[in-house]
Amino acid sequence: MLAGGGTRGAVQVGMLAELAERGIRADRVYGASVGAVNAAAYSADPSAEGLKRLEDVWVNLRPEDVFPKARVHGPWMFFQQRDSVYSNSGLRRVLESGFAVERMEDTVIPLEVVATSLEDGGERWLSSGPLVEAVLASAAIPGIFPPVSVDGELLIDGGVVDNVPISRALAAGATRLYVLLCGPERHTPQIGKRPIEAVVSALFTSVHSRFAREIGQVPADVELFVFHGTGRVVEDFRDFGPSPMMIEAGRLEVQSVLDGKGHRSQHGGEVR
Repeated sequence: MLAGGGTRGAVQVGMLAELAERGIRADRVYGASVGAVNAAAYSADPSAEGLKRLEDVWVNLRPEDVFPKARVHGPWMFFQQRDSVYSNSGLRRVLESGFAVERMEDTVIPLEVVATSLEDGGERWLSSGPLVEAVLASAAIPGIFPPVSVDGELLIDGGVVDNVPISRALAAGATRLYVLLCGPERHTPQIGKRPIEAVVSALFTSVHSRFAREIGQVPADVELFVFHGTGRVVEDFRDFGPSPMMIEAGRLEVQSVLDGKGHRSQHGGEVR
């Protein structure tokens, strides 16, 4: 399962590539937010060639490819009377050119992505229909991208309600879980210097709280492999510059965990 994490999602590309090189291939894939983007690309084409194309996309992304420039710039762009700072037209173009299939039913590996409903705040799991629309909905970061209508229901970023879909996989009968995070496994709330920073910190704290609870509830007979991303926080959420470094960090993390140097389970011990 692939968690959300914005531009730090590049780390998952290295993780997926290293897992594939070791002959490890998912039976089913779950994704949230940017994890839905990577999960969709991987599920559509899990081959070495497909992963190389995904890596090329990340390495060559420019901020304006995903975040088109608007008339208003700087802090004022967050105070416009509109549903989001950016349109999702740029991200849509990236997805349309990057996915090997058009519909979720046609992916090589079964795929589910989660979004958040604006009708009742609940989880909405998408596993059929247009792939791009489902991923746009799962990755619709509140305030950054607009809500996406799927079957007449407005949806936003799935990471709001289920950033690491562990319980979803367990409910489907999974006996071995590979969790691909974008950031550290443990979250330390930050004390913001501005009101908006305090709001963002509270959101991240809530998201990580569910992850911590679900990790603790994984049954002892389920193998659990957790790969975490770099702890470096990108100050500009539009910055794709560190992508090559993060991809390599993802490879190294998988090597460390699977070679026994950082292999851990929900019980803190070694998984055999």
